Amino acid sequence: MNTAARLPTFYIPHGGGPCFFMDPMPGLPPDTWDAMAAFLRSIPQRLPAKPRAVLVISAHWESDPPAVLANDSYSLLYDYYGFPEHTYRLQYPAPGLPALGDRIQELLKEGGFASTRETERGLDHGVFIPFKLIYPDADIPIVQLALNHNLDPAYHLALGHALAPLRDEGVLIVGSGLSYHNLRDFFSAHTTARQAAADFDSWLGNAVSANAGERERLLTQWDTAPGARACHPRSEHLLPLMVVAGAAGNDAGHTCYHEQLLGKAVSAYQFG
Repeated sequence: MNTAARLPTFYIPHGGGPCFFMDPMPGLPPDTWDAMAAFLRSIPQRLPAKPRAVLVISAHWESDPPAVLANDSYSLLYDYYGFPEHTYRLQYPAPGLPALGDRIQELLKEGGFASTRETERGLDHGVFIPFKLIYPDADIPIVQLALNHNLDPAYHLALGHALAPLRDEGVLIVGSGLSYHNLRDFFSAHTTARQAAADFDSWLGNAVSANAGERERLLTQWDTAPGARACHPRSEHLLPLMVVAGAAGNDAGHTCYHEQLLGKAVSAYQFG
């Protein structure tokens, strides 16, 4: 059954590994991840209707061409390292929706994109970690789509265009990444790292809130923005934003979450 209202699209942060389900690492404030967790829990209340399914584009899966994971059920891929033992026993038994996988591949083909079907892979932590907070009952079917290895912003914006009809078919499209992702500098208190994060976050918020044509022009050239490469030495954690921005069409975008996380500006964005 389709929802009556067009669903928005989101670019969300998924934190660091299984951060929401463990004590913060030694030396970090006990409330380090609280604001981000509260934002993720708030997403269902931001929607005009409950989705029939969710399509997630995670920073932690790349293939060429993009692969679609849409099984009846999933294992989990604990693709994080050095965390407490119990975090490797987390469960998230959300169902899949193979018919949605078919529809995604149909739309991609119509848009001129090749795709493949994946059947063996589990849901990575860019999916199950945030969705354990967003839909803790695991009662919404999930389908995952890989980024393309090329990490080309124009390509991923166009990929989002192809997927846009899903928003009118009860599918919530979510890009899962992190708007600041320089792991070398993340725990640094150095002023240059903090300033780069502030500069890029300011630029990105302005780009997201621009009209659709200007938004896409700016996002295509994101790596020329102030602080861009200092915040994203590699762009896989930013590219899910391009897909959801492309799927937004002419709908307006805005910042729906912002905080200083370990001194670094981090944000999430909603379109529509």
